[in-house]
Order: sequence, then structure tokens, then C-alpha cells
Amino acid sequence: MLAWEQTLLDEAVADSFGFHALQLGLPEMDGLRNNRMPHRWLACEHDEAVAPMALDPVPDGLASVLPTGGATLRCQPEALPFPDESLDLVLLPHTLELVDDPHLALAEAARVLRPEGRLIVSGFNPASLWMLRQRMGHLARNASLGSGPLFLPDTGEAIGYWRLRDWMRLVHLEPERGRFGCYRMPCRSQAWLQRWRWMEGVGERWWPVLGAVYLLQAVKRVRGMRLVGLSPRRRLRLAAGPAVAANRHWRGGASAHETIAPHD
Repeated sequence: MLAWEQTLLDEAVADSFGFHALQLGLPEMDGLRNNRMPHRWLACEHDEAVAPMALDPVPDGLASVLPTGGATLRCQPEALPFPDESLDLVLLPHTLELVDDPHLALAEAARVLRPEGRLIVSGFNPASLWMLRQRMGHLARNASLGSGPLFLPDTGEAIGYWRLRDWMRLVHLEPERGRFGCYRMPCRSQAWLQRWRWMEGVGERWWPVLGAVYLLQAVKRVRGMRLVGLSPRRRLRLAAGPAVAANRHWRGGASAHETIAPHD
């Protein structure tokens, strides 16, 4: 699975241009190795092992908000130490499945992205054989039928592909391209994984939305607006109206009014 995601990330980040890129979570994989941005960071929530990424010093514009002593960050995904619209690329490899509030983490990633910046998210597909085996493992644990290890890491709730697309639109992210992968049967043995290798090509062709994992790309769109005055042809032309003046002429106790027309 990591090999499949690494291949797709290398293809996705190769065409992303800018100055600042961030990978949030999953330090076992170097998602920015094929990216050419001058400033790249790896952020982790806990003291995890850091992948050998080509990390750069903090630029002057962000020095006041980033930790000192290195570019590796320790922060929460729901509260990123970056100013608004300061990053060009953000990677969330299985990050939303590990946080307490995935809505807030996605909104925070959208906040730090610049207009036309790119967001890449990977996650487990709830509608897959892998997640089916994971649910069966949870049911066995709850029923006290066994206490063996689960097939996948015991993370939070898996977010569906279409559900994530709806979340992105709420934070001004426009989903673009999505890919599914890992169609083999959920086996732990390397021999059985090789035997089910033929399912990769067949699954991608006949049941593409049933892959175990997916990778979704999105772009931040900011709709601008400008004030437009009235069209010159539609502007109201104020015409001079007649001025009314009241002159009182006492004729038998009654008053008379005279109307004075303005001169041309």
C-alpha cells in the first residue's frame, strides 16, 4: 500500500509549483521527494521517526510562527502554525483518519493554502475488502471471541471518497482527480499477496471504486468580486422639475398659489 501511494504521490507533486510545501503525518513515507519547491516541511503530531526528507531552513516570512532549531514540526493538524494563505502544497496521507476532528483538520489545511494551492489526501476506502476484514476484527474483539491483531492499524473512522469530496467543497476546495488502488485480498502472507496480484489490473478496470485506498487531489478556489457602477447608458439623468412657489394674495380671505416654471 505504501509503495502504491508513494508512486502516485511522486506523480502528483512533480507538477506542483510554488515555494512552500508541507506533509502532515505519516513520516514513514517521503511524499515530497519528487517536488521541486525550495521549502518543504514534515509535520508530526507526536515524537515519531522522521523520514529522510530534504528539509530546508525556515524562510524569513514564516520565522516568527515556526519552531526554531530545524524545519521538522511538532503540531496538531487542527492548529497549524502557519499564517493564512502561506503554503502552495499540503499533503494529508491518512491524516484525517487519525485526528479527533477531521472537519477542523481539513478546514485548517484549506486555511493555510494559497489561492490555486493544491491539497492531496489519501485514506482507506470504507467500501473495500480490507475494511470489511477490519470490521470483522472489531466485531470479534467486541464479542470476546479473540484478541488477535487487526488487519489494519486501529485508527479512527475511515472517510468515504464521495463524503470527502463534499467536505472539500464546504471549505472552498475543488476536487479534481481521484485514484483507487490495492485490490488484492486482505492477506498477511507474502505468498498469498503474490497469488492475488492479478486482481490489481482487473479491479482497476472492472470495480475501480472498491480499492482499499484512494488518493484525492483538490485545488483551492477563491471567488473574487469587484464593484461595478451603473452603466453609463443606464445612469439616471435627473431632469429639472418645475419649482412651485406659493404667493399669498389676500382676496376675500382666500390665498392663491402661483407656479413659476424654471428658465431653460
